[in-house]
Amino acid sequence: MKDYYKILGVDRKASQDEIKKAFRKLAHAYHPDKSGGDEAKFKEASEAYAILSDKNKRAQYDAFGSSAGGRSGFSGAGFNPNDFGFDFSNFGFGSGGGVNFDAGDLGDILSSIFGGRRVRRGRDIAVDIELSFQESIFGTERKVVINSKFVKQKEVKITVPPGIDDGQMIRMSGMGETLEGGVPGDLYVKVRVRRHPVLRKEGFNLVMDLNIKLSEALLGGEKPIQTLDGELTLKIPAGTNHGMILRVKGKGVPFGATSKRGDLYVRMIVKIPEKLSKEEKKAVEELKKLGL
Repeated sequence: MKDYYKILGVDRKASQDEIKKAFRKLAHAYHPDKSGGDEAKFKEASEAYAILSDKNKRAQYDAFGSSAGGRSGFSGAGFNPNDFGFDFSNFGFGSGGGVNFDAGDLGDILSSIFGGRRVRRGRDIAVDIELSFQESIFGTERKVVINSKFVKQKEVKITVPPGIDDGQMIRMSGMGETLEGGVPGDLYVKVRVRRHPVLRKEGFNLVMDLNIKLSEALLGGEKPIQTLDGELTLKIPAGTNHGMILRVKGKGVPFGATSKRGDLYVRMIVKIPEKLSKEEKKAVEELKKLGL
């Protein structure tokens, strides 16, 4: 995760006027249309301004940005809100999310650099990718071929952060349509996640149901379960009730770039047999006599 304050050359307590002034200076120096411009640095400064110029996004960056560490969600191509461990929808891009900032404000700054000429912006491009449940939990990388009438065919590597949800969006800055003398559009990647046959995601935790026999509920025991980390043995305590939830620590969803993870919660489903053999009925009758 890059330090946006350092990129703009301002203090973490800088005012909005100071941030805008710093960005205006960098945009003037690095805009690719100017002699000696630097497109990479211009994009970097624009991304920093996109976050720090917005009060809410800046507050979330200040709260979570320092813990994002070395996560590769940025991947050199665009800012990814999941690096901070919060939901894409916090940024208000439709139902998914993405980093948006006041395009008019940016346009005003750039137009002042170019003598009032409004800088054109290329079209945004959208693609879909499908992930397995495990890929969505641990993150992955995908290569997709972009082929649009607005964009020359190219292969793009997409870094998917851990814990992404079905329907969320990843924004890759500057990977959309490119206009000569203008600002490139963005690439929006919509993520589809295939359902897991057993596991469900709830925040940073995973949830599953486990069928156990009546004897296992009464006497306790051990039972193998399949997790995303492989098979493990779950200890079932004696006297387990139907619906009781057992927690397996650290087998949930990763917390951003840290080594911490949520938990796995296993709900006990006590299976009552519909039919009993003569021997089973006799055994139950004996238990009944004992008050069980």
